[in-house]
Amino acid sequence: MSEVIAMQELTVPLQDRSYPIRIGTGLLPHCGRWTAQITSSRVLLVSNPTVFNLYGAAVEEALQKAGLEVHCALIPDGEEYKNMEETMQVVDRALQLQLDRSSVVVALGGGVVGDLAGFAAAIYQRGISFIQIPTTLLAQVDSSVGGKVGVNHPRGKNMIGAFHQPRLVIADLSTLDTLEERDYLSGLGEVAKYGIAWDKNLFNYLEEHAGQLSQRDKACLQHVVYECCRIKSEIVGQDEREKGLRAVLNLGHTFGHSLEKLGNYRDHRHGEAVAMGMIMAAYLAEELGLMKPEETSRIRSLLQSLNLPVQGPGYDAEAIYNGMLGDKKATHDRLRFVLPTGIGRFTMADNPDKDLVIKAIRRAQTRKF
Repeated sequence: MSEVIAMQELTVPLQDRSYPIRIGTGLLPHCGRWTAQITSSRVLLVSNPTVFNLYGAAVEEALQKAGLEVHCALIPDGEEYKNMEETMQVVDRALQLQLDRSSVVVALGGGVVGDLAGFAAAIYQRGISFIQIPTTLLAQVDSSVGGKVGVNHPRGKNMIGAFHQPRLVIADLSTLDTLEERDYLSGLGEVAKYGIAWDKNLFNYLEEHAGQLSQRDKACLQHVVYECCRIKSEIVGQDEREKGLRAVLNLGHTFGHSLEKLGNYRDHRHGEAVAMGMIMAAYLAEELGLMKPEETSRIRSLLQSLNLPVQGPGYDAEAIYNGMLGDKKATHDRLRFVLPTGIGRFTMADNPDKDLVIKAIRRAQTRKF
């Protein structure tokens, strides 16, 4: 592992539940010392075989060097395994080890591992501490921060879960070196979301540095991960449980979750579905008179420059619409969308006319870019 280079730290401001996010390269060897500041008890390290084979030994060694007793629980790799059955396997492991409320769960992996391990920590003995060590770009900029943990149900994505904040997030950019290209690009979909919905300066930066980001330039990555975490920390600090402002982080997700479900959680990476969902959202904003076509074009061009899909898959538009009705953001069959109104601006649209939604979906499906 390399030395720590210019580590940056942010705090998610939640009063007595505030916690740090540490961002840099070569951070894994320090995770033991930082974990020992949270517990002197046992640690359950949750990961999947792919990530564990790459980084499990380094994390185990760091934890053991800090005097901690370490046990492991591995879950299969893939969104289709983010379910209650696998959660119960982790809980069973915790019970077998007789973990107590002073124990800590460490999630080493991407969004699936973090969401599932965090949920297991939330429900075990009514909640024990956990630490996020995200190893994908998507998890580093989004899912590891903010305390949303949970699993999928056949009827919808993330329908079973809790708000349970981690005690610490360690974003080691070195782990991004081993990401498959498609998974790396998926993370850029969530990165783009922050610029489109919230921060025009970030959007401009992404336009200017798309090439370097495609090459995984570490300086660009550190800037982007820091900025995304800064934005999310600010939003979560104001609206932890998504009563209002935090909904901005769902841009593209109402459409995207339906696409993921129709693809059986296998055909589309999360960030790919979000990218296609953001194009649909931009077209819907156009149809409602909230968005200028030239700004939709700019969003589309950015996503293309980041090698993300911008043309919707060929599912029946009615099926996509009906899939959204089962999303947790829908209320009594009334859909609520986060829509862009310009670069770095958003609004909420409650129950827009179905025909306009269908039209936006079809525009995204049929237009060649």
